[in-house]
Amino acid sequence: MTDGTDPGEAGWFVGVDPGDVDGATAAIMNETATEPRSWPRLAVASGYADSEREYYDRLHEVTMAATRSAVEAAERADDRQLVHAVRAMDDCTRTANELAERVAEWAGTIDPDAETGIEYARELAEREADLPASGAPVRSLAGRVVELADEAEGLRAFVERQTPTVAPNLAALAGPVLAARLISLVGGLEELAKKPSGTVQVLGAEDALFAHLRGHAPSPKHGIIYTHDAVRGTHPDNRGSAARAVAGKLAIAARIDHYSGELNPDLEAELADRIETIQAREVESNE
Repeated sequence: MTDGTDPGEAGWFVGVDPGDVDGATAAIMNETATEPRSWPRLAVASGYADSEREYYDRLHEVTMAATRSAVEAAERADDRQLVHAVRAMDDCTRTANELAERVAEWAGTIDPDAETGIEYARELAEREADLPASGAPVRSLAGRVVELADEAEGLRAFVERQTPTVAPNLAALAGPVLAARLISLVGGLEELAKKPSGTVQVLGAEDALFAHLRGHAPSPKHGIIYTHDAVRGTHPDNRGSAARAVAGKLAIAARIDHYSGELNPDLEAELADRIETIQAREVESNE
């Protein structure tokens, strides 16, 4: 359906060679028709297929190719790369911390000065002496902990570099890591841009929200945006208001980032003014 030809007269794949899968795929992905027609009959009449059955076989082939192409393009998108990076960073961090606990417990059986945490695992991995022969496995495990922790730091650096490019307004308002986590929770920037502020406010608190909907818990005031300074730094009595204010601006920022990608510095100033007003209530109540 190219070259300005009326598809109602010529068929969906007019001008496409029967063996040209790429050309047919492009027609599937890029062309439109104002109304349905008898596409199989027109395909046979135009010579694209010898029979309606052959037309459907070719249609199946090219629609599958179009789907693969769309999926590959979506996965290569910058925001998808950011989603993978922040999830991998969190996986590495969580696993490193869990294994560091195992290292501490195990090392405690052979090292009277054993401590806890990733820093102890790092110190243990670098020790060459003063451990019995039975300490070799725990020392090796400590090395894996260090590698995972270092990988997490490398991924964090990537996220901090990449997020301002993918979502400049979100990164400016929330910080690169929190912005990336918000994008990750919904699967992409476009998906986040479509969410209302009320949903953004409770992202990451799905379990608490479902418990509330079942009548077993109060409504959550916030999800992962609790880590935002404006929310965490506000008195608990006013934290719900702060969370709503932050979520509202983040929802706007996501839409600007997705649809235009231009940095709007007014968002930061507006949010700062709103949070200042909210936090001033605490001062007034204490006077």
